[in-house]
Amino acid sequence: MLRVLKGLGLHWLIETHAFQNLAGKETLEIKCSPLVLCAKSFAQRGNGLVLQAMSSCTPRAATLPQEINDGEGHPSSSHQTLKGTSKWATSLENLLEDPEGVKRFREFLKKEFSEENVLFWLACEEFKKTQGKKQMQEKAKEIYMTFLSSKASSQVNVEGQSRLSETILETPHPLMFQKLQDQIFNLMKYDSYSRFLKSDIFLNQKKSEEQEENSPEAQTAAKRASRIYNT
Repeated sequence: MLRVLKGLGLHWLIETHAFQNLAGKETLEIKCSPLVLCAKSFAQRGNGLVLQAMSSCTPRAATLPQEINDGEGHPSSSHQTLKGTSKWATSLENLLEDPEGVKRFREFLKKEFSEENVLFWLACEEFKKTQGKKQMQEKAKEIYMTFLSSKASSQVNVEGQSRLSETILETPHPLMFQKLQDQIFNLMKYDSYSRFLKSDIFLNQKKSEEQEENSPEAQTAAKRASRIYNT
């Protein structure tokens, strides 16, 4: 028998099962578990609630945004994957995941005379993928001489820079530049990134994407794809 009772601020699913044990005596087994309440699936009876539609009320994981569908079972358009400038505008992380976004961001930083920041960040990301001690030593030295040494051609401004020396290059590890990389990331995130989103480079790219999406060719292709999807 299944019943639902309320207690301790929760609704509980109570399952009782009567059976005979090895001694021939009747035994009552009771199982109790918290329940996600679905109001339409229960009816009031006596001192408890009798379960009418268990399948709709058993605990389940929260629905993820990409799993949300419209009334016809199709993915909701508001949760489709963002692309281009729409994706870049959500976060600096998403911008740096897109090669075209990195290209436009570099173009912007070059005009601000701070392209070395994103170049250093990208070099550190590539360094983490390096295999083998010798290769890591060579890459680490290249990053140090290009961005961190006092004679660096594209020196970045990070705290602790003066404490770094070539001796650390002898024992490299994938995360040896992580702290400095994080400093540069935050510098870009709270400074240049916000200006980039207001720049002509970003706005012109956004306008170009909107014009392309609204072109007759794009509209025809979208309708054709919709017909295929709905068949």
